[in-house]
Amino acid sequence: VQLQASGGGLVQVGGSLRLSCAASGRTFSSYVMDWFRQAPGKEREVVARISGIGLTTYYADSVKGRFTISRDNNKNTMYLQMNSLKPEDTAVYYCAAGRASVGGRIDYDYWGQGTQVTVSS
Repeated sequence: VQLQASGGGLVQVGGSLRLSCAASGRTFSSYVMDWFRQAPGKEREVVARISGIGLTTYYADSVKGRFTISRDNNKNTMYLQMNSLKPEDTAVYYCAAGRASVGGRIDYDYWGQGTQVTVSS
């Protein structure tokens, strides 16, 4: 599986962006998909997660109510709709594909190349 993230850009505070993560391969629906982000000088953090068939989602507290993760397994694509953007959302956003492991841990098999999101005030 290869992942290609896109949709980043420069947006003003309060604006919106929609990120996409296109996957190759025929087993897309078997993977849990995550969006991560990493801001300069900070550790990488999970922003949102969606289960293989999209029934279960998870959001970091910092984005709840503003971001929405979704996936279209027919198109092998995952999305992150980001609304009410804040300067602290500025980061490189990565998508990742993984499988559930022992103890609820997710083992990530594939990573996208990242797309820059910059929110200006």
